[in-house]
Amino acid sequence: MAARSVDQFVYLDSVIQSSTQSSPDIIRRGGITSAAMQGLDNHFWQSCISIPTKLKLNNTCILPIFLYGSECWAVTRMDVRRIDVVDEWCLTTLLGIKWHQFVHNEDVRKITKQPNFTAIIQSRRLSLFGHIACMDDDADAKIILTAPHQRTGRDHQGVPVSHG
Repeated sequence: MAARSVDQFVYLDSVIQSSTQSSPDIIRRGGITSAAMQGLDNHFWQSCISIPTKLKLNNTCILPIFLYGSECWAVTRMDVRRIDVVDEWCLTTLLGIKWHQFVHNEDVRKITKQPNFTAIIQSRRLSLFGHIACMDDDADAKIILTAPHQRTGRDHQGVPVSHG
């Protein structure tokens, strides 16, 4: 039986794609996180449990679901917006704030004192790259990270490179 080629597949619960885009995995993680939040909705978020306890539950059970594998995401501006939406939705759900209450995101952040997901992702990426930088020069991860960039026929702005 011959192996067939696919554009993307799920491996270790992350979407692996033939392009370098992370959007499919970010969208998938957002959906899984939302489902987990909604699954706990009636039991925890709407209960009389204190906000600090709800935040600990969120940071222990919900946050890792979304952030799994985020160290390796190639994040675009659109991805940052998607990440921010999931982040704010989780916090407003945790606090029991409904969409029609018009509470500003900054106020939610002040109440919870939680770092935003993008800051956590950035910290994790820097930590991962720090570990890779400390590896032996012959380690596969370091070789991949320090390999010279090969041009694909387009410059960084997406304009075709002229030859000649």
